Amino acid sequence: MTQQPSMTSDADVRARVESLLTELTTPEKAGQLTQYFYLGFIRNEVADGAPSQPELVEAALTRGGVGSLLFLMDPAEINRLQRLTIEGNRLDIPALVGFDVIHGFRTIMPVPIAMAASWDPSIIEQGQAVAAREARSVGIHWAFAPMVDLARDPRWGRIIEGAGEDPYLASSVAAAQVRGFQGARLGSAERVVAGPKHFAGYGAALGGRDYDESNISDAELWNTYFPPFKAAIDAGAGTIMSAYMDLNGVPAAGNRWLLSDVLRDRLGFNGFVVSDAQAVHDLVTHHFAADLSDAAGRALHAGNDMEMTFADPAFDHLTAAVEDGRVSVETLDDAVRRVLAIKVRLGLFEEPYVDEDTAAEVLADPAHREVAKMAAQRSAVLLRNEGALLPLAVDQLNSIAVIGPLADSPRDTLGPWVFNYDLAETVTVLDGIKARVGDGVRVEFAPGVRPAQRRYPSMFDMWPDNSPVDPADFDDDDEVAKAVELAASSDVAVVVAGEWQNMIGEGASRCSLELPGRQLELIQAVVATGTPVVLLIMNGRPIDLRWPAEHVPAILDIWYPGTHGGHAVAALLFGDDSPGGKLPFSWPRTGGQVPIIYNHTRSHDPENQGRRYWDIESTPLFPFGYGLSYGRFRYHDLTLSSDSVSPDNTITVSATVTNSSGRAAEEVVQLYLHQRYGTSSRPVRELKGFERVAVEPGASVTVEFTVGPAERSYWSAATHDWVIDASVFDVWVGGDSTAGLQATFTVTPA
Repeated sequence: MTQQPSMTSDADVRARVESLLTELTTPEKAGQLTQYFYLGFIRNEVADGAPSQPELVEAALTRGGVGSLLFLMDPAEINRLQRLTIEGNRLDIPALVGFDVIHGFRTIMPVPIAMAASWDPSIIEQGQAVAAREARSVGIHWAFAPMVDLARDPRWGRIIEGAGEDPYLASSVAAAQVRGFQGARLGSAERVVAGPKHFAGYGAALGGRDYDESNISDAELWNTYFPPFKAAIDAGAGTIMSAYMDLNGVPAAGNRWLLSDVLRDRLGFNGFVVSDAQAVHDLVTHHFAADLSDAAGRALHAGNDMEMTFADPAFDHLTAAVEDGRVSVETLDDAVRRVLAIKVRLGLFEEPYVDEDTAAEVLADPAHREVAKMAAQRSAVLLRNEGALLPLAVDQLNSIAVIGPLADSPRDTLGPWVFNYDLAETVTVLDGIKARVGDGVRVEFAPGVRPAQRRYPSMFDMWPDNSPVDPADFDDDDEVAKAVELAASSDVAVVVAGEWQNMIGEGASRCSLELPGRQLELIQAVVATGTPVVLLIMNGRPIDLRWPAEHVPAILDIWYPGTHGGHAVAALLFGDDSPGGKLPFSWPRTGGQVPIIYNHTRSHDPENQGRRYWDIESTPLFPFGYGLSYGRFRYHDLTLSSDSVSPDNTITVSATVTNSSGRAAEEVVQLYLHQRYGTSSRPVRELKGFERVAVEPGASVTVEFTVGPAERSYWSAATHDWVIDASVFDVWVGGDSTAGLQATFTVTPA
């Protein structure tokens, strides 16, 4: 049957939880706080002949030792294990089933960094609503997403899962994802619980190396890294995942200041906190906890309510810790209350099972694929379009060369962090172009180069199709020559280049941003033919495009565009739609500039900001917020409702954008703010408002923003608190972070 919304009141939830809590034994309480992976290919390697990981989990189910399961996708299997859970629990308490629903379940949306590039909270919310509906149909209740870690070092592989470098944009994206997953409230029909992660500072790992420590000032934590979590919490997120790494010398999973003082007391979170995989065990690995018993007590005391584990739960030691007084009953009960409350709100006691036949219908819903296509179209960012090469005119083309192994790779089209996809229905770039132009245009494909390979294997290569196949008898030089010959004999060459999907994500940091393998050589050889070239970048982070940015006339960042990505890309190439995406990060020229962010402080020598290095420009290749269009936009008539305001009041900023082209197009109008003096130095510019608007040919649209105390307040290292200063403020409105349309207002003393 279709899952119905839970209509349980807060009072009813509390009463149900307290009734259950009084009946639970201490070991059963610890079981409610234990989450097991259920993976058939993982074995416990303690000794020869040891039971498989699933056998260990099922044994724990029979004694009420499991509160949650994760990494299950099959509805029949989920129902079977749910029955074992309920039958093994004296009080018939069901399990929460979690899964890494990152950017889709069966229907794969563009990767999260791409969705952020849409600057469109509505399509982000729609995408995660589709993912939630599909996941819930098979029996999944909980998504380990969104990832709201700020990423300012693109060498970090998990940049692909977030919203980039800016806290304002990331906050908007985080809230939209939570709304998409959860609906209007926890327990909404066909929705799941959101699990924002990883609290906090994981994206600031030293050198961009996944899992390394993060050392972040208080000012950066409060002004940059905490706001997206606050936005997710305010949107109603039911759970939060703690992080792996040391934050300022204290592991996040055992950091009471972080998980209790900040997350609960200051940010107002009242759901439950789950550790990342094995992170409670890792308190011992960190040389923070003495043993698993110590780790369990310290994690729970810190505010980590549930342990995610493969086997040998540290939380099995909680019973002994309560008995000897190292963990109080009150602390244990508070954690259990939070977990049980989510189960009650989801209606799991009334409807623990799913209709297996209905699941198949939901997963096949064609409306979901339309959302994926629209999301891919809105996410693409046009980086270069010299001579207005794009859009291509089908009626003026006889032949198209499609070049590069990524152009016809279904698995790479989907991107990383997907597990229940259907490659047969995935539309590659080559597929999309062929479908769009029909039989009237000759479309031929040449890979040109072999798939590049990682030096070290991916942690996800245990899953089928994750690692690219190195084709047998592939002659590199011969294949480059074939690609060049094809390009030379075609009217236009569409080259698809970037990173294979297993080169980015968790455990996929890299020290260089260069195009892997011989792809740059291939691009250069194709350009040398003189045939017009369109370069499509398939990526989840900025790539070194210095040469293409000077020599390739058209560059479109398509990211990893998802299930119907090929159709979306073709619609953009041939002008059925105009690119409207904007970069959610500053695009460096080279990895040697990293980190490079737009919202840095002014420094003592601002005139030389672009000459910090003597051997290269100290500016990004493309600025934050940048993206071209087939339309031509002019910004004018910047107006402020007042030229002065008191600290507690708000002004309205309006500006007009005019489309002077003959094409309808969309533009992301952005507002930036700078405070000239005050308690602390403030960044040269900070995004404080944006709106994506459609502008018809020759038409104008006026966009209004409010700038009030929320936009002007910040956490100061001088006072160790939030402040709102009387000062002079500069405001800019435009199409990216270099916007030139400027006005000034004053905030007067109170």
